[in-house]
Amino acid sequence: MESPITSQGATPEEEQMILDTVEKFLEAEVKPHVHQLDHDDEYPQAIVDKMKELGFFGLMIDPEFGGFGISTLTYARIIEKISAVWMSVSGIINSHMIMAMTVQRCGTEEQKAHYLPKFATGELRGGIGLTEPDAGTDLQNIRTVARREGDEYVVNGNKMWITNSGSGNCILLLVKTDPTAEPRHKGMSLLIAEKGPGFVVSKKLEKLGYKGIDSCALAFEDYRVPVERLVGGVEGKGLKQVLGGLELGRINVAARGLGIAQAALEESVAYAQTRKTFGKPICEHQAIQLKLGEMATRVTAARLLTENAAMAYDRGERCDMEAGMAKYFATEAGLENATEAMRIFGGYGYSKEYPIERLYRDAPLLTIGEGTNELQRIIIAKQIIARNPA
Repeated sequence: MESPITSQGATPEEEQMILDTVEKFLEAEVKPHVHQLDHDDEYPQAIVDKMKELGFFGLMIDPEFGGFGISTLTYARIIEKISAVWMSVSGIINSHMIMAMTVQRCGTEEQKAHYLPKFATGELRGGIGLTEPDAGTDLQNIRTVARREGDEYVVNGNKMWITNSGSGNCILLLVKTDPTAEPRHKGMSLLIAEKGPGFVVSKKLEKLGYKGIDSCALAFEDYRVPVERLVGGVEGKGLKQVLGGLELGRINVAARGLGIAQAALEESVAYAQTRKTFGKPICEHQAIQLKLGEMATRVTAARLLTENAAMAYDRGERCDMEAGMAKYFATEAGLENATEAMRIFGGYGYSKEYPIERLYRDAPLLTIGEGTNELQRIIIAKQIIARNPA
C-alpha cells in the first residue's frame, strides 16, 4: 500500500489520486477478507485502522481542519467503489462523515476547531443518533429528552439502530430540549455526545446482512453533556441541522445502491460468459440477455441520478428532491440487480461460494435506511409540486 495521502486541497488531480488509493486499498486490504469477516459478523478493526492511517475519515472535512476537502461527487464515487466490494465498510465512513459535516456546516467556531481535526484523524469516530424504538422516519416523535442543569444537559432516553455506536466513541445525538414545543421540531436540538458515564451501549443488533459493522441499541441514563456541545450553540435547531446531513446521507446510500448494482452486473456478465447450458454460454440465451440489458440500464441511470444529486449538493443548492430521487432509484436498482444476479447464477448464487448471496442480503437495507423509499417518493412529489406551482 502507498503511504497516506497528503493534500493542501482537493484539486481534480488530487481527487483522482484519492480514488486510485481507494481502489488499491480495497484490492489489498478488503477483498481478501470480506468473505470471512462477513461470515463471522466480525468488526473489521484492521481495515478501520488502515482507513485511519490513510486519512479516509477526513475525506470531506476542510483542509484547514486536517481533511482533504473533496467534493461530494468524488465522495459518492468512493462510496460506490467501496460498496461494490463490501458495503459494510462504506457505512463505517458515511455515518461518521454525516456527523463531521453537520458540525462543519452548523457548529460554532469553537466546536469546529476542537472536533473537526479529531474527526479527520479518526481519533473521535462515530455517527448520528436519530432513530428510536418508536421513531424512525418520523423523527419529530423522538422521546429522548435533554434537561438543562446549570452548564450541562442531563439526557435520558433510548436510541435504536445507531451505526458505529459500539466501536465508535462519539455521536451527534438528537434530543428534545423542549418536549412541549409546538410545532414539535422547534423543541429539538443536536448534542455532540462523547462516550462517558450514562452512555450505555445496551446491545448489538443482529441483522440479515450489513454484517461486521456495529448497529446498536443505546440507553442514556442521566448522561451529562456540557452546554458548549450544543451544535451551533442555539436550542431548537436540531431537526433542521440534521436534515441537511440526511441529504448527504441519502446521496451516500444512493452510491451504495449503485455499488451493489454495479457489482451484481459485473459478476453476472463474467459468469454468463463462462457458464454453459445446452452447448453454449448462457449469455447467448435471450432470457439472460434481457436480464443483463435491464441490469446495465439500471446501473447507468442510477449513476446519473446519484451524480446529479451530488453536484447539486456541491453547488450548495437545496437537493432533497434530487437526493430522494437518487436514493430511491439507485437502491431499488441495487436490490433488483442483486435479485437478477442470483437468478443468473442459479444454485451458485444461493451458495456462499460467490458474493451474490451477500449482495442479495445487503441490498434490502438500502431501501429502508436514511428514509424509506416510500418516503422518498412522497418527498419527490411534494417538491415537484412546490417547484412548479400551477
